[in-house]
Amino acid sequence: MKRLPVFATLIVMAACLTMVALGIWQLRRAAWKEALLADYAAVRTLPPIAFPKTPDPKALPLFRRSQAYCLSVASWQAVSGRNLGGEAGWVHVARCRSGAEGPGFSVVAGWSRSPASPVWAGGAVTGTIAGDPEALIRLVSATPLAPELEAAAPPDINQIPNNHLAYAVQWFLFAAIAFAIFALALVRRRQTS
Repeated sequence: MKRLPVFATLIVMAACLTMVALGIWQLRRAAWKEALLADYAAVRTLPPIAFPKTPDPKALPLFRRSQAYCLSVASWQAVSGRNLGGEAGWVHVARCRSGAEGPGFSVVAGWSRSPASPVWAGGAVTGTIAGDPEALIRLVSATPLAPELEAAAPPDINQIPNNHLAYAVQWFLFAAIAFAIFALALVRRRQTS
């Protein structure tokens, strides 16, 4: 009867323990994400806040209703997006000047089928705070800000993935499969001795 291969056993056990630890970490992340999504759902019913001049990257007020005043539009950007009916098209993002007191902010002025910049010089905006790849956050107007625009789809909590439970199951399965393969290799090794 052959002895248990020490080095191979240590490697497999270390790998299995690492995979189990990653599965546990993903379960904790799932609980954290569920709490975060519940917080996002709760803030939608709160009164509007002034749009943050300098958002805190660690505590972004996503999905919060907000108000801001665009003194003038510095530039426009058309990005792919959807309207309230779910149609694909162009979402028009205005880079607004807010005066000497701040760096400005981005506003989703509305949606259209054309990437051409709309005619809107600025003004009061009420809407919902969404994530922004460049400025961290932007304000998605609740109503179209130019006559040629339709309302853009507001940020949707349901679009935030919460796959952590599936990832945890994957890690646990990887650990079980690795252990099973190692156990089968040991059985085969003993049979050949």
